[in-house]
This record gives sequence, C-alpha cells and structure tokens, in this order.
Amino acid sequence: MPHDRLPTPSADAGQQLQSSVAYPALPQRGASALLVHELQQSDRRDEDEIDLLAYWHILVKRRRLIASILIAVVALALLATLLATPIYRASAVLQIEKQSSQVIQVDGIQPGSDLGGWDPDFLQTQIELIKSRSLSERVASELHMDQAAMDRLYAPGWLDRMLALLQPKSRQATSGKADKPANQAKDLLKSASGIVAGGLSVDPVRNSKLVVINFDSPSAQFSARAANALADGFIAAGLERRFGASSYAKTYLEDQLKLTKARLEESERKLVLFAQQENLVDTGDKGQSLAVQNLTQLNAALATAQDQRIRAQARWQQASGGAMPADMIGNSNIRNLQQQKGALQAQYQLKLQTFKPDYPDMRQLKSQVDELDRQIGQEIGGVRASVKAEYDAAAKQEQMLMGQIAALRTQALDVDGRSIQYNILKREVDTNRQLYDGLLQRYKEVGVAGDVRSNNISIIDRAEVPDGRFKPSLIRNLALGVLLGAMLGVLIAFLLEFLDDTLKTPEDIEQKLKMPVLGVVPKLGPKESMAAVASNPQSSFSEAYRSVRTALQFATDHGVPKTLLISSSGPGEGKSTTAQALARNLTQLGKRVMLVDADLRNPSLHKAFGLRAEHGLSSLLSGACSFADVVQPSGEERLDLILAGPLPPNPAELLSGTKLISLLTVASERYDHVIVDGPPVLGLADAPILANSVDSTLLMISSGKTKSGAAQAALKRLLTARARIVGFLLTKYDARTAGYGYGYGYQYESYYAYGNKPRLTKG
Repeated sequence: MPHDRLPTPSADAGQQLQSSVAYPALPQRGASALLVHELQQSDRRDEDEIDLLAYWHILVKRRRLIASILIAVVALALLATLLATPIYRASAVLQIEKQSSQVIQVDGIQPGSDLGGWDPDFLQTQIELIKSRSLSERVASELHMDQAAMDRLYAPGWLDRMLALLQPKSRQATSGKADKPANQAKDLLKSASGIVAGGLSVDPVRNSKLVVINFDSPSAQFSARAANALADGFIAAGLERRFGASSYAKTYLEDQLKLTKARLEESERKLVLFAQQENLVDTGDKGQSLAVQNLTQLNAALATAQDQRIRAQARWQQASGGAMPADMIGNSNIRNLQQQKGALQAQYQLKLQTFKPDYPDMRQLKSQVDELDRQIGQEIGGVRASVKAEYDAAAKQEQMLMGQIAALRTQALDVDGRSIQYNILKREVDTNRQLYDGLLQRYKEVGVAGDVRSNNISIIDRAEVPDGRFKPSLIRNLALGVLLGAMLGVLIAFLLEFLDDTLKTPEDIEQKLKMPVLGVVPKLGPKESMAAVASNPQSSFSEAYRSVRTALQFATDHGVPKTLLISSSGPGEGKSTTAQALARNLTQLGKRVMLVDADLRNPSLHKAFGLRAEHGLSSLLSGACSFADVVQPSGEERLDLILAGPLPPNPAELLSGTKLISLLTVASERYDHVIVDGPPVLGLADAPILANSVDSTLLMISSGKTKSGAAQAALKRLLTARARIVGFLLTKYDARTAGYGYGYGYQYESYYAYGNKPRLTKG
C-alpha cells in the first residue's frame, strides 16, 4: 500500500503499519503511582514550610491594592478629622486616702476609717463612685444644664444631621413630650447627666494615690467647669455619706441607751429588794458579807495568836530546862549579879592563899557570895514566871479565837447560802451598768464627731481652661489611618492571595507539580498584538519561545521529540500559540515541521493561518481522505499543516484507533518534527489518547489563571495514561504584577534589549 493512502481502515493495520520511530520505553506502573502519590502529598508538605520571601512577593504583587486601601483609609481619616467637632479636655487631680485625718477618733462609724493597709480595690471603688449616675446628676444640676445650653454646647454634626434627615422624628412623639412637663424635666436631667457621664474619664496615676478626673466637651470653659464641679461634688458626696453614717449611729445609740437604762434600773431594784428580804448587807468589798469579812479577819488573828503561842511555848520549854532565854537574861540584873559574884569569888580565892576560911575577912567574903547567889536565884525565878505567864496568855488567846471562828463559820456558811441569788442579781446590775456607761461614752463621742467634717479626699490641682483641643489629633489620626490602612491592605492582600490557588510563577509549578519548567512566556502588553511580536525575532516573546526550543533539545537523548503534543488543563492557556511558535522556531533551524490541529472540538489553526478546513484530521482518521489530501502548506518555508477538518460527533473514538499511530508514523518519516496542537486534558478523553500516542507532551500553564488543583488533576490523568511529559510551559507571565523575579532573568523588557544600543543588564 502506498504511503500517501495511509492510514488504511483494514483490521490488521495495527500489525501491518509499524512505526519506524524508536519510541522510548513507557514508564512502569510503580513509578507512575509513586509520582501520583508525591503530587498528592506535595501540598501537605508545603503547608508546613514558612517562606518569608514568598510573603514578600505577595506584598509586592498586591502593592497596588495595598496602596489603594492605604490611601483610601488615610483619606477617610483625614476627612473625618477635618469634619469632626474639636473636643477640649480639662483635668483635675485628686488625692484619695483610705484613712481620713480624724480629729475625733470614732472607730466603726465613718466608712473607710479602718487602720488596715492600702487596698487596691479601694481605689477602684472610688473611681466607680466618681463615674456613678448620682454624681453625674448632682453635677448636671449644679451646672444648670438646660436644653438650650445643651443644644449650644453639643450642636449636631454633619453626620448627625444626615441621620436626622434619613430618620425624621414623628409629630406624635414631639407632641407627646410637650404634654408631659414632668417627663420633660426627668428626661432633661437624664440627658444632662448622660452628657456629664459621657464626657467624664478617670485615670488613676500608677504607684500613687492620685486620681485624674478628665472631662471632654466641645467648649474649653465648660470642660474646666465640669471637671471642677465633679471634683467638688465627689468630695461633698463623701462628706454627706460620712455625716449620714454619724447621724444614723447617733440615733441608734439613743435607742440603745434607753433600753439599757431601763434594764439597769430594773436589775438594781431587784437587787435591793432581795437584800432587804434576806437581811444581807453588802459592804462593797469584793462582794463579801460581814460574816465572811469577820471570819477572814479572825482567821488572820488566829494565825498570829498561834504563832505567838508557839514562840511562848518554846521559851517556856527552854526556861523549864534550865536554859534561860538570852533576851530575858539581858533585860534583868542577872548578868550584873553574876559579874559581882565572879569578882567576889576571885577575891576570895586570892585571899584564901593567905588566910584560912575561918578568917573574918574570908567569912565576910563568903557571906557576900552567898547573898549574890540568892539574888541570882530570885531573878531567875522571876524570869521563869514571866515566861510562863506569857505562854499561858498566848494559849488562852488562841483558844478564844478558835471559839469565835467556829461560831462565825456557821454564820458565814448560812450567809453564803443566801447570797447566791444576791450575787447573780449583783452581776446583772454590774453588767447593765457597764453597758450603759459604754453606750453613753460612745454617744458623746458620736455627737462630737458629727460636728467635725473630716475628709480623706483633697484636690491637688484644680482644672484650668485648656489652651488647645484634645481631639481629634490630625497627626495621631493620620498615623492610625496609615497603620490601619496598611494592616487592612496587607490582610486583604493575603486573603486574596490565599484564596487564589492559581499557579503564577515557575516556583509554584515546581513546588506543587514536581515537574520542570521549560520556559516562561511573557504576557503581552495592552498595545501589543500576537502577530507583531511573533513576527519580530528580537521581541521578548520570540526570545522566550527560542528558550523553550532550546530546552526541548535537552528534553530527550535524541534532542527535540519527533512527535510533541501541546496541551493544557483547560482552554485558553496558549496551546495553539505555543504550537505555532515552536513550529516556526524549529523551521528556523532548517527542520521540516508538520503542525497538526488535533483539537477536534474547538480548532483554531485554520483561523490563525487563514485557511479553509474542508478536509483535515477528522477526514483522515475516518478514512475519507488520504494523507496527501489533508496536508496543506502554511505559506511559510518548511512548515506544513494538517487542520482539524469537519468537527466529528465522536472525536475520542476517532483518536483511539490505530490510524492515529499510522499518521504519526508516516509524518515522522516525512518530517523532522510533528507538533500536535491538542485539546484540554480535563473533561475530555482526547488529550490522554493523544499523549499516549506521541513521543512527549508539553503542558501549558497560564500564569494567574490555571488552578493548582486543575493542573495536578491534568498531570495525574496524563500519568495514568502513561504519557511521557517533558515539562511545563508558563504562559502569560507578568513579573511586575506577580511580584516575583524568575531566577533565569526573565525581566524581558530590560534583559533582552536589542537594537542600535545593546546593553547588558542584571537578570
């Protein structure tokens, strides 16, 4: 069979027509499954990585959006600042002590007068008292804030006037208020106190007992008046609370004094009546009766008498034994007599040496000694009688006291038995008297303290009329506007970026699809046409496709694939443009190229070359025409075309037959390269069939348009069909809007500079 009639519809055509092209071995199932699994896990691994440079690229890419939002927010801040009503702030400084300076010490009456340490909750309580509704109403009344004053002070702004126009008040509401003057006064006070509370702010000074009362209003004079009125009103309210507490305590003590006095009188009356009935006399000496007191005294006297008796008995026993007490001998003449006796005895012994005892002088001396012995004996007898008398008197006194004590003991026991109830009544009288005396003393102290206005709050600095406005601050609002606008712009930029899952850069393709990027085709400008840039060999567009052609020369071991399918995940991603550009670039190398339009559903080559598609690929695959009938010259040297032809109802069935293999085989023998412009992969069965039939497949990725999920699904589908994918081509790439710089220097307008003044620039 001649080659120009190929392919034939014979049943054994697949066996008769063998491709003369040596196809590379198909990838094994295990390798394809591993690559598919890696694609499924790629996004999950990328989520765990933080790339600060990628965030910077996002900001650069969305810089116009961020700048627009920033300018809009700053403009709104400026407009709001210029149209806002100026607010003036006046401040008064108070010192708040927990314990007031008390002139009269009366504990437990005035609040906050405990002696404990500084309580953090106390200062917060005082701050809330300053913010209380009662103080606001008090200050509003003191400032005489009527409706006219409030209208002059707080005139409605432009925003309020616009809202009033949108929501006008009804006549019924106005007439209803006019009919009730009492309600008007109440509402007026409520509005005035609301204005006071709205302009008030309290700031405690850190690490001190000072509190700053701030008041904001459109009038500087009114701000100072209101701040001072708030400080004075807070001090006056505190004094009134303390005076009220003292008055309440005084009234309470008066009632308690009356009750206690009545109880004291009643208890005293019962005590006197019982003493008269029982004939009891209270001497006031520790509550003891007369019998008990006498018994106590007699017991003391008995102890003294017993001591005296014991002493006298010892002296008598000593005297009876012959030994005289030394004190008794010293009080008598016994010692003198004994001394005289000793002197006479010495004289007698001396003369005895000379004279005999019968000598008259000796006898006279002897008689004198005997007389002295008699006198000494009389003296000793007198002493013994005195000791005996003393002993007898002490013993008798002891016996008498013991008898009296025995008699009084019985009487005292009887009195004590009758005094039990008396003591009970007496203790009740004493208790009531102590209570009455304590309450009376307390009542006098409260009476004195009620007239002393002690205070724990003092004004350190009174508010003065402010010189300049407090807000709005132009610098602060603009700074806040810049900060808020930048934050909002960055937030919206990141939100849009993260919601956008399209592939934008070569790095996105390599990270998410794990396949090489053979080239990047720049996006055409708004004033550039496809025909103009394609015809200009010095344009960045043409140079990009020359780079793709160069990359394809290293895609296989034999250079550019003999048969190459150009496809994409979806329509409009530059398949037909790429097929035409690659075909033209291959012809520039002196190669004969066949360009086949295999998109049997939406063909486009006939429009690009201005040809009529009466016969084409569909006619050849259906057997209606021969190979020579469908080949058309493109008008360019070494480039022929096979158009899609009439659109068939079943493109997948036509492509799945053996005639497609025969066509590619014949075309590979007659031409150096066959470029197939294929249909999209997703949703159609055409692309996987074509990818399985050609040597290699090049997938298109439209920058910022192709979603990563769609590209991954297309890649998985082609791998499942055992297609040989050489890589991806990124089209419509705009480095300025993408915010990325490609590593190979695709800054097209500056890098590829041709003309009269060539220059070398950085990539």
